[in-house]
Amino acid sequence: MADAALVLTGSPALAPLLARGALLSPFKRPAADAEFPRVRLVLPALRVDLARLAAYERVCGFPTGDDALPPTYPHVLGFPLAMRLMSGRDFPLPLLGLVHTSITITRHRAMPATGTYELTVYVEGLAPHRRGTEATVVTEVREGGDVAWESRSTYLARHRTRRPAEAPREEVRKPLPAVAEWRLAEDVGRRYAAASGDRNPIHLHPLTARLFGFPRAIAHGMWTVARCLAAHGTPDSCHVRARFRAPVLLPGTVTYAAQDGRFELRGREDRLHLTGDLYST
Repeated sequence: MADAALVLTGSPALAPLLARGALLSPFKRPAADAEFPRVRLVLPALRVDLARLAAYERVCGFPTGDDALPPTYPHVLGFPLAMRLMSGRDFPLPLLGLVHTSITITRHRAMPATGTYELTVYVEGLAPHRRGTEATVVTEVREGGDVAWESRSTYLARHRTRRPAEAPREEVRKPLPAVAEWRLAEDVGRRYAAASGDRNPIHLHPLTARLFGFPRAIAHGMWTVARCLAAHGTPDSCHVRARFRAPVLLPGTVTYAAQDGRFELRGREDRLHLTGDLYST
């Protein structure tokens, strides 16, 4: 865990952080044994902007008007703090090209939208990956001193490695039964960006996405998780694990499939975009 705490007076503005991260990216030298920031960023007495929350609920498919935060919304609250860490000079991975590969979420109890919370975000560590180096970023949300929600996100920086790790052996999963087919509009990325603040150019327009090698804009990974959980439903106390497999191009059509506590998002020819598991705790 991080060594020292830095208490913030407000949530950082994302646009300057993204710009700083982009400018510093060419100078980064990623490696699994590199030093990384050892500070915990803490934002106390946080209140939720209910108008932004409603916009988030609408674009992700959650019901609006309930006095409860969707299970993925605390990630949105913590994202500016994570970006402050990952855009800094002391973070060794380049922000440009960094890929969100997985997230695990544990919600310990229902969280009122009108509550007051304390956010903590820190980098847990770096690890070698067969395609480069992966960082784990932890987000914790406390209410009344107790952890109400926590997550671990992994972010991959692709680069050459001296000793490429072997690909992990994964359980062969049979396709889950299809539940619904979703036709995704071209503006989903822009709508989610407006609600979440994550304005990465790969999600906004075909022209800006092409600069990074994508034929069209792609959906935010966290939007795909949120959309699946909105369709699946989540108990107040739950654990979610999701892996981002392949980008979802916009516009496009995807199949949401689920059975028991498992869910997935598939594209054409059953290409997996997202796999996930959900269970009560």
